Amino acid sequence: MADTSDFRNGLIIKFKNDLYSIVGFQHVKPGKGGAFVRSTLKSLTSGKVIDNTFRAGEKVDVIRVERKKFQYLYREGDSLVCMDNETFEQLHVPIRLLGDGVSYLKESEEVEILFNGSEIISVDTPIFAELKVVETEPGFKGNTATGALKPAKLETGATINVPLFIDVDDLLKVDTRTGEYVERIKS
Repeated sequence: MADTSDFRNGLIIKFKNDLYSIVGFQHVKPGKGGAFVRSTLKSLTSGKVIDNTFRAGEKVDVIRVERKKFQYLYREGDSLVCMDNETFEQLHVPIRLLGDGVSYLKESEEVEILFNGSEIISVDTPIFAELKVVETEPGFKGNTATGALKPAKLETGATINVPLFIDVDDLLKVDTRTGEYVERIKS
């Protein structure tokens, strides 16, 4: 058992029968009344972010987690097969733990898996992915100033909106959290 003085960003606690990661916190000591800790917590199961206030010194359950790097090999049904980079053991990871980032995940990409003992808590995909455009409408010279967008299908099968000057076989940098085009990568 720990208390609110042990809070730090990234600490994982058990709160309201769920696991939460502390995203932000602030110790507040008002002129009148007792001190408290205002915190922002992110659920590891649903991704939902909540704000909560703890009394100073309040006891919380700290969960010890292990982070391990795995290599994504292939998709099998409703799970991904990943390989431990150290022991080469293969593990089936349910797709629901990856959220929307799975749409931008290429085979042989590295992912980070959080474990609570042997139970998988969550999977972190890379923040940015470099993906090739496989299908889009042709771009025309001079279509760079309007700020207009067109759909483009990527090599993973995901479709995103890109500027009009993007062509087939262009390599793009994509934000996997939002699914937005960031930039074209010069090869």
